[in-house]
Amino acid sequence: MQKKLNKLEFYGGEWVSFLPFIVFLGMIILTTFYYGSISDGALWLPAFSALIVAFFFAKDKKQYSTTIINGMASTEAIIPIVCWIFAGVFSRILRTSGLALGIAGVASSVGIGGTFFVVISFVASAVFATASGTGFGTIATGMGVLYPAGIALGAHPALLAGAIVSGGAFGDNLAPVSDTTICSATSQGVDVPGVVKSRLKYALVAASIAIIGMIAYGSGYTGVVSSADVVQYDPRTLIMLVPVALTIWIAIKTGDIIVATTIGSVLAGGTAVLTGLMDFIQIDPTGEVVKEALIRVSGSGLDRTVDGVIYTGIASMLQVVILALLLFGSIQIMRDGHGDLKLLSALENVAKNAKGAEFVISFMIITLSGLMGLNAPAILAVGASFARPLGEKYGISPYRTANLLDAQSNTLVYALPWTPAIIYTIGFAKDSAAPLTALQVTPFVFYSWAMLAVMFVSIILGIGRYDNIKQAKAIQAENAAS
Repeated sequence: MQKKLNKLEFYGGEWVSFLPFIVFLGMIILTTFYYGSISDGALWLPAFSALIVAFFFAKDKKQYSTTIINGMASTEAIIPIVCWIFAGVFSRILRTSGLALGIAGVASSVGIGGTFFVVISFVASAVFATASGTGFGTIATGMGVLYPAGIALGAHPALLAGAIVSGGAFGDNLAPVSDTTICSATSQGVDVPGVVKSRLKYALVAASIAIIGMIAYGSGYTGVVSSADVVQYDPRTLIMLVPVALTIWIAIKTGDIIVATTIGSVLAGGTAVLTGLMDFIQIDPTGEVVKEALIRVSGSGLDRTVDGVIYTGIASMLQVVILALLLFGSIQIMRDGHGDLKLLSALENVAKNAKGAEFVISFMIITLSGLMGLNAPAILAVGASFARPLGEKYGISPYRTANLLDAQSNTLVYALPWTPAIIYTIGFAKDSAAPLTALQVTPFVFYSWAMLAVMFVSIILGIGRYDNIKQAKAIQAENAAS
Protein backbone atom coordinates (compact mmCIF):
# COMPACT_ATOMS: atom_id res chain seq x y z
CA MET A 1 0.00 0.00 0.00
CA GLN A 2 1.24 3.49 -0.77
CA LYS A 3 2.18 5.63 2.22
CA LYS A 4 1.41 9.26 2.85
CA LEU A 5 3.09 11.85 5.01
CA ASN A 6 1.48 14.45 7.29
CA LYS A 7 -1.53 12.36 8.15
CA LEU A 8 -4.56 14.31 9.38
CA GLU A 9 -5.78 12.60 12.54
CA PHE A 10 -9.47 12.39 13.46
CA TYR A 11 -11.30 11.36 16.62
CA GLY A 12 -12.87 8.11 15.54
CA GLY A 13 -10.16 7.08 13.09
CA GLU A 14 -9.47 7.26 9.37
CA TRP A 15 -13.06 6.56 8.29
CA VAL A 16 -14.08 9.93 9.78
CA SER A 17 -12.20 11.62 6.91
CA PHE A 18 -15.22 10.68 4.77
CA LEU A 19 -17.47 12.77 7.03
CA PRO A 20 -17.45 15.87 4.75
CA PHE A 21 -18.85 13.74 1.90
CA ILE A 22 -21.40 12.08 4.18
CA VAL A 23 -22.68 15.43 5.48
CA PHE A 24 -22.66 16.94 1.98
CA LEU A 25 -24.59 14.08 0.39
CA GLY A 26 -26.94 13.79 3.35
CA MET A 27 -27.92 17.46 3.16
CA ILE A 28 -28.42 17.19 -0.62
CA ILE A 29 -30.73 14.21 -0.17
CA LEU A 30 -32.74 15.97 2.56
CA THR A 31 -33.01 19.17 0.54
CA THR A 32 -34.07 17.31 -2.57
CA PHE A 33 -36.61 15.23 -0.64
CA TYR A 34 -38.33 18.31 0.77
CA TYR A 35 -37.97 20.75 -2.13
CA GLY A 36 -37.67 18.51 -5.19
CA SER A 37 -34.54 20.09 -6.65
CA ILE A 38 -31.38 21.89 -5.73
CA SER A 39 -29.39 24.41 -7.76
CA ASP A 40 -25.64 24.70 -8.04
CA GLY A 41 -25.62 27.82 -5.85
CA ALA A 42 -27.72 26.10 -3.18
CA LEU A 43 -25.07 23.37 -3.02
CA TRP A 44 -22.72 25.84 -1.34
CA LEU A 45 -24.53 25.41 1.97
CA PRO A 46 -24.13 21.61 2.30
CA ALA A 47 -20.56 21.79 0.94
CA PHE A 48 -19.59 24.49 3.46
CA SER A 49 -21.50 22.84 6.32
CA ALA A 50 -19.67 19.57 5.64
CA LEU A 51 -16.32 21.28 6.24
CA ILE A 52 -17.60 22.88 9.45
CA VAL A 53 -18.91 19.60 10.92
CA ALA A 54 -15.71 17.66 10.19
CA PHE A 55 -13.64 20.45 11.79
CA PHE A 56 -14.75 19.41 15.28
CA PHE A 57 -13.54 15.83 14.73
CA ALA A 58 -10.03 16.84 13.68
CA LYS A 59 -7.40 16.47 16.41
CA ASP A 60 -5.19 19.22 15.01
CA LYS A 61 -7.44 22.12 14.05
CA LYS A 62 -4.63 24.14 12.48
CA GLN A 63 -3.60 21.21 10.28
CA TYR A 64 -7.25 20.79 9.31
CA SER A 65 -7.43 24.39 8.09
CA THR A 66 -4.15 23.97 6.22
CA THR A 67 -5.53 20.85 4.57
CA ILE A 68 -8.58 22.74 3.30
CA ILE A 69 -6.37 25.50 1.91
CA ASN A 70 -4.07 22.96 0.24
CA GLY A 71 -7.05 21.26 -1.38
CA MET A 72 -8.48 24.51 -2.69
CA ALA A 73 -5.07 25.70 -3.90
CA SER A 74 -4.09 22.40 -5.55
CA THR A 75 -3.38 22.17 -9.26
CA GLU A 76 -6.25 19.68 -9.54
CA ALA A 77 -8.62 22.39 -8.29
CA ILE A 78 -7.22 25.37 -10.14
CA ILE A 79 -6.93 23.82 -13.61
CA PRO A 80 -10.67 23.07 -14.07
CA ILE A 81 -11.60 26.39 -12.47
CA VAL A 82 -9.46 28.35 -14.93
CA CYS A 83 -10.84 26.27 -17.80
CA TRP A 84 -14.40 27.00 -16.67
CA ILE A 85 -13.83 30.75 -16.56
CA PHE A 86 -12.28 30.91 -20.04
CA ALA A 87 -14.85 28.51 -21.49
CA GLY A 88 -17.65 30.53 -19.88
CA VAL A 89 -16.61 33.68 -21.74
CA PHE A 90 -16.25 31.81 -25.05
CA SER A 91 -19.62 30.14 -24.64
CA ARG A 92 -21.35 33.39 -23.69
CA ILE A 93 -20.04 35.18 -26.79
CA LEU A 94 -21.38 32.38 -28.99
CA ARG A 95 -24.73 32.31 -27.20
CA THR A 96 -25.20 36.08 -27.34
CA SER A 97 -24.27 36.22 -31.03
CA GLY A 98 -27.36 34.16 -31.92
CA LEU A 99 -25.41 31.25 -33.43
CA ALA A 100 -27.67 28.71 -31.73
CA LEU A 101 -30.78 30.03 -33.49
CA GLY A 102 -28.88 30.05 -36.77
CA ILE A 103 -28.02 26.36 -36.37
CA ALA A 104 -31.59 25.61 -35.31
CA GLY A 105 -32.90 27.47 -38.36
CA VAL A 106 -30.71 25.50 -40.76
CA ALA A 107 -31.58 22.21 -39.04
CA SER A 108 -35.28 23.02 -39.18
CA SER A 109 -35.09 23.93 -42.87
CA VAL A 110 -33.72 20.48 -43.73
CA GLY A 111 -36.26 18.65 -41.58
CA ILE A 112 -34.11 17.76 -38.55
CA GLY A 113 -36.34 17.41 -35.49
CA GLY A 114 -35.62 17.56 -31.78
CA THR A 115 -34.79 13.89 -31.12
CA PHE A 116 -32.63 13.52 -34.22
CA PHE A 117 -30.81 16.67 -33.16
CA VAL A 118 -30.15 15.06 -29.76
CA VAL A 119 -28.43 12.14 -31.48
CA ILE A 120 -26.46 14.52 -33.72
CA SER A 121 -25.40 16.46 -30.62
CA PHE A 122 -24.15 13.27 -28.96
CA VAL A 123 -22.17 12.19 -32.03
CA ALA A 124 -20.72 15.67 -32.55
CA SER A 125 -19.76 15.95 -28.87
CA ALA A 126 -18.21 12.48 -28.91
CA VAL A 127 -16.11 13.28 -31.98
CA PHE A 128 -14.93 16.59 -30.54
CA ALA A 129 -14.10 15.06 -27.14
CA THR A 130 -12.26 12.13 -28.72
CA ALA A 131 -10.20 14.45 -30.89
CA SER A 132 -9.43 17.01 -28.17
CA GLY A 133 -9.42 14.80 -25.08
CA THR A 134 -11.39 17.34 -23.06
CA GLY A 135 -14.72 16.43 -21.51
CA PHE A 136 -15.25 19.85 -19.96
CA GLY A 137 -14.32 21.66 -23.17
CA THR A 138 -16.88 19.52 -24.97
CA ILE A 139 -19.58 20.38 -22.44
CA ALA A 140 -18.77 24.09 -22.75
CA THR A 141 -19.01 24.05 -26.54
CA GLY A 142 -22.06 21.79 -26.66
CA MET A 143 -24.05 23.60 -23.99
CA GLY A 144 -23.16 26.97 -25.49
CA VAL A 145 -24.10 26.14 -29.08
CA LEU A 146 -25.96 22.84 -29.44
CA TYR A 147 -28.16 23.07 -26.34
CA PRO A 148 -30.03 26.31 -27.15
CA ALA A 149 -30.34 25.22 -30.79
CA GLY A 150 -31.86 21.90 -29.75
CA ILE A 151 -34.30 23.60 -27.39
CA ALA A 152 -35.46 25.80 -30.28
CA LEU A 153 -36.06 22.62 -32.29
CA GLY A 154 -38.21 21.10 -29.54
CA ALA A 155 -35.68 18.66 -28.09
CA HIS A 156 -36.14 17.30 -24.58
CA PRO A 157 -33.93 19.65 -22.48
CA ALA A 158 -32.53 17.12 -20.00
CA LEU A 159 -32.10 14.48 -22.71
CA LEU A 160 -30.17 16.94 -24.88
CA ALA A 161 -27.93 18.04 -21.99
CA GLY A 162 -27.36 14.40 -21.09
CA ALA A 163 -26.40 13.64 -24.70
CA ILE A 164 -23.80 16.42 -24.67
CA VAL A 165 -22.35 15.23 -21.36
CA SER A 166 -22.39 11.67 -22.72
CA GLY A 167 -20.34 12.78 -25.70
CA GLY A 168 -17.80 14.32 -23.33
CA ALA A 169 -17.63 11.07 -21.33
CA PHE A 170 -17.16 9.04 -24.53
CA GLY A 171 -14.20 11.15 -25.61
CA ASP A 172 -12.69 11.24 -22.13
CA ASN A 173 -12.88 7.45 -22.13
CA LEU A 174 -11.45 6.91 -25.61
CA ALA A 175 -9.23 9.86 -26.56
CA PRO A 176 -5.50 9.02 -26.77
CA VAL A 177 -4.68 12.50 -25.41
CA SER A 178 -7.13 12.28 -22.50
CA ASP A 179 -5.54 12.41 -19.04
CA THR A 180 -7.56 9.35 -18.02
CA THR A 181 -6.26 7.33 -20.98
CA ILE A 182 -2.68 8.32 -20.24
CA CYS A 183 -3.01 7.68 -16.49
CA SER A 184 -4.71 4.30 -16.92
CA ALA A 185 -2.16 3.09 -19.48
CA THR A 186 0.98 4.28 -17.70
CA SER A 187 -0.18 3.05 -14.29
CA GLN A 188 -0.47 -0.46 -15.77
CA GLY A 189 2.77 -0.23 -17.72
CA VAL A 190 1.23 -0.58 -21.20
CA ASP A 191 1.10 1.57 -24.34
CA VAL A 192 -1.60 4.16 -24.97
CA PRO A 193 -2.39 3.09 -28.59
CA GLY A 194 -2.85 -0.50 -27.47
CA VAL A 195 -5.13 0.53 -24.64
CA VAL A 196 -7.26 2.71 -26.92
CA LYS A 197 -7.58 -0.09 -29.46
CA SER A 198 -8.55 -2.65 -26.82
CA ARG A 199 -11.21 -0.44 -25.22
CA LEU A 200 -12.84 0.58 -28.50
CA LYS A 201 -15.28 -2.34 -28.38
CA TYR A 202 -16.61 -1.32 -24.98
CA ALA A 203 -16.97 2.34 -25.95
CA LEU A 204 -18.81 1.60 -29.20
CA VAL A 205 -21.23 -0.82 -27.54
CA ALA A 206 -22.00 1.69 -24.80
CA ALA A 207 -22.42 4.47 -27.39
CA SER A 208 -24.84 2.32 -29.40
CA ILE A 209 -26.91 1.60 -26.31
CA ALA A 210 -26.92 5.30 -25.46
CA ILE A 211 -28.15 6.27 -28.94
CA ILE A 212 -30.92 3.67 -28.78
CA GLY A 213 -31.95 5.08 -25.40
CA MET A 214 -31.99 8.64 -26.74
CA ILE A 215 -34.17 7.68 -29.68
CA ALA A 216 -36.51 5.56 -27.57
CA TYR A 217 -37.04 8.22 -24.91
CA GLY A 218 -36.98 11.21 -27.24
CA SER A 219 -39.56 9.75 -29.62
CA GLY A 220 -42.18 9.96 -26.88
CA TYR A 221 -41.49 13.61 -26.14
CA THR A 222 -43.37 16.39 -27.89
CA GLY A 223 -41.52 19.61 -27.29
CA VAL A 224 -42.40 23.16 -28.19
CA VAL A 225 -40.66 24.20 -31.40
CA SER A 226 -39.74 27.87 -31.47
CA SER A 227 -40.72 28.09 -35.11
CA ALA A 228 -41.00 31.85 -35.13
CA ASP A 229 -37.51 32.26 -33.73
CA VAL A 230 -36.10 29.65 -36.09
CA VAL A 231 -37.60 31.26 -39.18
CA GLN A 232 -36.45 34.72 -38.18
CA TYR A 233 -32.82 33.88 -37.43
CA ASP A 234 -30.17 36.26 -38.68
CA PRO A 235 -28.07 34.58 -41.45
CA ARG A 236 -25.04 36.53 -40.24
CA THR A 237 -24.95 34.39 -37.10
CA LEU A 238 -23.79 31.40 -39.15
CA ILE A 239 -20.47 33.22 -39.70
CA MET A 240 -19.78 32.44 -36.04
CA LEU A 241 -19.24 28.82 -37.07
CA VAL A 242 -15.83 29.90 -38.38
CA PRO A 243 -14.36 30.79 -34.95
CA VAL A 244 -16.06 27.69 -33.51
CA ALA A 245 -14.36 25.46 -36.10
CA LEU A 246 -11.02 27.18 -35.55
CA THR A 247 -11.34 26.81 -31.78
CA ILE A 248 -12.12 23.11 -32.10
CA TRP A 249 -9.12 22.67 -34.41
CA ILE A 250 -6.85 24.48 -31.94
CA ALA A 251 -8.17 22.34 -29.07
CA ILE A 252 -7.44 19.19 -31.06
CA LYS A 253 -3.96 20.32 -32.06
CA THR A 254 -2.89 21.64 -28.65
CA GLY A 255 -4.96 19.52 -26.28
CA ASP A 256 -5.23 22.65 -24.12
CA ILE A 257 -8.70 24.06 -23.53
CA ILE A 258 -7.36 27.34 -22.08
CA VAL A 259 -5.27 28.03 -25.19
CA ALA A 260 -8.21 27.09 -27.40
CA THR A 261 -10.83 29.16 -25.58
CA THR A 262 -8.50 32.16 -25.24
CA ILE A 263 -7.94 32.29 -28.99
CA GLY A 264 -11.55 31.28 -29.56
CA SER A 265 -12.90 34.12 -27.43
CA VAL A 266 -10.79 36.67 -29.32
CA LEU A 267 -11.83 35.23 -32.69
CA ALA A 268 -15.49 34.92 -31.74
CA GLY A 269 -15.65 38.38 -30.19
CA GLY A 270 -13.86 39.95 -33.14
CA THR A 271 -16.10 38.18 -35.65
CA ALA A 272 -19.26 39.22 -33.78
CA VAL A 273 -18.14 42.86 -33.69
CA LEU A 274 -17.00 42.98 -37.32
CA THR A 275 -20.26 41.44 -38.56
CA GLY A 276 -22.36 43.83 -36.48
CA LEU A 277 -23.84 41.14 -34.22
CA MET A 278 -22.67 43.05 -31.16
CA ASP A 279 -20.66 46.13 -30.22
CA PHE A 280 -17.14 46.07 -28.87
CA ILE A 281 -17.79 48.68 -26.21
CA GLN A 282 -20.96 50.52 -25.38
CA ILE A 283 -21.30 53.56 -23.12
CA ASP A 284 -24.88 54.37 -22.27
CA PRO A 285 -25.75 56.78 -19.42
CA THR A 286 -29.44 55.75 -19.59
CA GLY A 287 -28.73 52.10 -18.78
CA GLU A 288 -30.89 50.82 -21.65
CA VAL A 289 -29.60 47.79 -23.55
CA VAL A 290 -30.15 48.56 -27.20
CA LYS A 291 -27.58 46.11 -28.46
CA GLU A 292 -25.35 43.54 -26.78
CA ALA A 293 -21.71 44.53 -26.33
CA LEU A 294 -18.54 42.78 -25.19
CA ILE A 295 -18.00 45.60 -22.70
CA ARG A 296 -20.82 47.86 -21.58
CA VAL A 297 -20.71 50.90 -19.29
CA SER A 298 -24.13 52.06 -18.13
CA GLY A 299 -25.41 54.76 -15.82
CA SER A 300 -23.54 57.83 -14.64
CA GLY A 301 -21.74 59.13 -11.59
CA LEU A 302 -21.79 56.85 -8.56
CA ASP A 303 -24.43 54.65 -10.22
CA ARG A 304 -22.16 53.71 -13.11
CA THR A 305 -21.75 49.96 -13.68
CA VAL A 306 -19.59 47.90 -16.02
CA ASP A 307 -20.86 44.65 -17.47
CA GLY A 308 -21.40 43.14 -20.92
CA VAL A 309 -20.95 39.75 -22.54
CA ILE A 310 -17.44 39.12 -21.16
CA TYR A 311 -18.53 40.07 -17.64
CA THR A 312 -21.63 37.86 -17.88
CA GLY A 313 -19.56 34.93 -19.14
CA ILE A 314 -17.24 35.12 -16.15
CA ALA A 315 -20.09 35.68 -13.68
CA SER A 316 -21.98 32.65 -15.02
CA MET A 317 -19.16 30.39 -13.79
CA LEU A 318 -18.85 31.80 -10.25
CA GLN A 319 -21.31 29.39 -8.67
CA VAL A 320 -19.60 26.27 -9.96
CA VAL A 321 -16.17 27.73 -9.12
CA ILE A 322 -17.10 28.30 -5.46
CA LEU A 323 -18.68 24.86 -5.20
CA ALA A 324 -15.59 23.25 -6.72
CA LEU A 325 -13.30 24.99 -4.22
CA LEU A 326 -15.39 23.73 -1.30
CA LEU A 327 -15.47 20.18 -2.69
CA PHE A 328 -11.72 20.13 -3.29
CA GLY A 329 -11.30 21.00 0.37
CA SER A 330 -13.32 17.88 1.26
CA ILE A 331 -11.29 15.78 -1.17
CA GLN A 332 -8.02 16.85 0.46
CA ILE A 333 -9.42 16.08 3.92
CA MET A 334 -10.24 12.54 2.79
CA ARG A 335 -6.77 12.11 1.31
CA ASP A 336 -4.79 13.55 4.21
CA GLY A 337 -6.97 11.61 6.63
CA HIS A 338 -6.05 8.42 4.73
CA GLY A 339 -9.69 7.62 4.15
CA ASP A 340 -8.98 6.68 0.54
CA LEU A 341 -6.23 4.25 1.59
CA LYS A 342 -8.49 2.80 4.28
CA LEU A 343 -11.19 2.14 1.69
CA LEU A 344 -8.81 0.65 -0.85
CA SER A 345 -7.16 -1.58 1.74
CA ALA A 346 -10.53 -2.90 2.89
CA LEU A 347 -11.63 -3.66 -0.66
CA GLU A 348 -8.32 -5.30 -1.59
CA ASN A 349 -8.96 -8.06 0.93
CA VAL A 350 -12.29 -8.95 -0.72
CA ALA A 351 -10.81 -10.23 -4.01
CA LYS A 352 -10.53 -14.04 -4.07
CA ASN A 353 -10.19 -14.73 -7.83
CA ALA A 354 -9.82 -12.92 -11.17
CA LYS A 355 -13.50 -12.03 -11.42
CA GLY A 356 -13.55 -10.86 -7.80
CA ALA A 357 -10.44 -8.76 -8.42
CA GLU A 358 -12.12 -7.03 -11.37
CA PHE A 359 -15.20 -6.29 -9.28
CA VAL A 360 -13.00 -4.86 -6.52
CA ILE A 361 -11.00 -2.71 -8.95
CA SER A 362 -14.26 -1.43 -10.43
CA PHE A 363 -15.77 -0.65 -7.06
CA MET A 364 -12.58 1.12 -5.97
CA ILE A 365 -12.43 3.40 -9.00
CA ILE A 366 -16.18 4.06 -9.17
CA THR A 367 -16.37 4.97 -5.48
CA LEU A 368 -13.33 7.24 -5.42
CA SER A 369 -14.09 9.01 -8.70
CA GLY A 370 -17.74 9.41 -7.72
CA LEU A 371 -16.85 10.92 -4.35
CA MET A 372 -14.12 13.16 -5.75
CA GLY A 373 -16.00 14.13 -8.90
CA LEU A 374 -12.65 13.59 -10.65
CA ASN A 375 -11.42 10.59 -12.59
CA ALA A 376 -7.69 11.05 -13.26
CA PRO A 377 -6.73 11.42 -9.55
CA ALA A 378 -8.86 8.37 -8.73
CA ILE A 379 -7.04 6.36 -11.43
CA LEU A 380 -3.69 7.42 -10.00
CA ALA A 381 -4.81 6.41 -6.50
CA VAL A 382 -6.06 2.98 -7.55
CA GLY A 383 -3.92 2.15 -10.59
CA ALA A 384 -0.32 1.44 -9.62
CA SER A 385 -0.83 0.59 -5.94
CA PHE A 386 -3.88 -1.64 -6.19
CA ALA A 387 -5.14 -2.50 -9.68
CA ARG A 388 -1.75 -3.52 -11.05
CA PRO A 389 -0.79 -5.85 -8.14
CA LEU A 390 -4.26 -7.41 -8.15
CA GLY A 391 -4.10 -7.92 -11.90
CA GLU A 392 -0.68 -9.54 -11.69
CA LYS A 393 -1.76 -11.74 -8.79
CA TYR A 394 -4.69 -13.22 -10.73
CA GLY A 395 -3.16 -13.15 -14.24
CA ILE A 396 -5.41 -10.38 -15.59
CA SER A 397 -4.14 -8.56 -18.68
CA PRO A 398 -2.76 -5.08 -17.90
CA TYR A 399 -4.76 -3.82 -20.89
CA ARG A 400 -7.84 -5.15 -19.16
CA THR A 401 -7.08 -3.45 -15.82
CA ALA A 402 -6.31 -0.21 -17.70
CA ASN A 403 -9.70 -0.45 -19.42
CA LEU A 404 -11.48 -1.12 -16.13
CA LEU A 405 -9.83 1.92 -14.56
CA ASP A 406 -10.64 4.25 -17.43
CA ALA A 407 -14.10 3.04 -18.40
CA GLN A 408 -15.43 2.79 -14.84
CA SER A 409 -13.97 6.18 -13.91
CA ASN A 410 -16.01 7.76 -16.72
CA THR A 411 -19.35 6.48 -15.44
CA LEU A 412 -20.66 8.04 -12.22
CA VAL A 413 -18.14 10.90 -12.36
CA TYR A 414 -20.15 12.27 -15.31
CA ALA A 415 -23.59 11.37 -13.97
CA LEU A 416 -23.89 11.98 -10.24
CA PRO A 417 -25.66 15.26 -9.43
CA TRP A 418 -22.89 16.75 -7.23
CA THR A 419 -20.01 16.16 -9.65
CA PRO A 420 -18.32 19.10 -11.42
CA ALA A 421 -19.42 17.80 -14.84
CA ILE A 422 -23.13 17.99 -13.98
CA ILE A 423 -22.86 21.25 -12.02
CA TYR A 424 -20.89 22.71 -14.93
CA THR A 425 -23.61 21.60 -17.34
CA ILE A 426 -26.53 23.12 -15.46
CA GLY A 427 -24.50 26.32 -15.07
CA PHE A 428 -24.61 26.77 -18.85
CA ALA A 429 -28.32 25.95 -18.95
CA LYS A 430 -29.17 28.36 -16.13
CA ASP A 431 -29.78 31.43 -18.30
CA SER A 432 -31.20 29.55 -21.29
CA ALA A 433 -34.81 29.06 -22.33
CA ALA A 434 -34.78 25.71 -20.49
CA PRO A 435 -32.84 25.87 -17.19
CA LEU A 436 -32.12 22.53 -15.54
CA THR A 437 -31.38 21.08 -12.13
CA ALA A 438 -28.67 18.49 -11.51
CA LEU A 439 -31.20 15.76 -10.74
CA GLN A 440 -32.95 16.38 -14.04
CA VAL A 441 -29.78 15.76 -16.05
CA THR A 442 -28.40 12.80 -14.07
CA PRO A 443 -30.71 10.06 -15.48
CA PHE A 444 -30.06 11.12 -19.08
CA VAL A 445 -26.29 10.73 -19.20
CA PHE A 446 -27.03 7.51 -21.06
CA TYR A 447 -23.46 6.77 -22.14
CA SER A 448 -22.17 6.66 -18.57
CA TRP A 449 -24.96 4.37 -17.40
CA ALA A 450 -24.54 2.19 -20.49
CA MET A 451 -20.78 1.95 -19.95
CA LEU A 452 -21.38 0.93 -16.34
CA ALA A 453 -23.61 -1.93 -17.53
CA VAL A 454 -21.25 -2.94 -20.36
CA MET A 455 -18.22 -3.20 -18.08
CA PHE A 456 -20.02 -5.22 -15.41
CA VAL A 457 -21.38 -7.62 -18.04
CA SER A 458 -17.85 -7.98 -19.42
CA ILE A 459 -16.60 -8.80 -15.91
CA ILE A 460 -19.26 -11.46 -15.43
CA LEU A 461 -18.52 -13.01 -18.85
CA GLY A 462 -14.75 -12.52 -18.62
CA ILE A 463 -14.56 -10.56 -21.89
CA GLY A 464 -11.08 -9.11 -22.42
CA ARG A 465 -9.68 -10.49 -19.17
CA TYR A 466 -6.74 -12.26 -20.80
CA ASP A 467 -6.33 -10.24 -24.01
CA ASN A 468 -2.84 -9.23 -25.20
CA ILE A 469 -1.03 -10.59 -22.15
CA LYS A 470 2.12 -11.46 -24.13
CA GLN A 471 2.19 -8.03 -25.72
CA ALA A 472 1.73 -6.38 -22.34
CA LYS A 473 4.54 -8.39 -20.74
CA ALA A 474 6.88 -7.51 -23.58
CA ILE A 475 6.13 -3.79 -23.15
CA GLN A 476 6.54 -4.01 -19.38
CA ALA A 477 9.89 -5.79 -19.79
CA GLU A 478 11.03 -3.12 -22.24
CA ASN A 479 9.99 -0.36 -19.82
CA ALA A 480 11.80 -2.08 -16.96
CA ALA A 481 14.99 -2.46 -19.05
CA SER A 482 14.99 1.23 -20.02
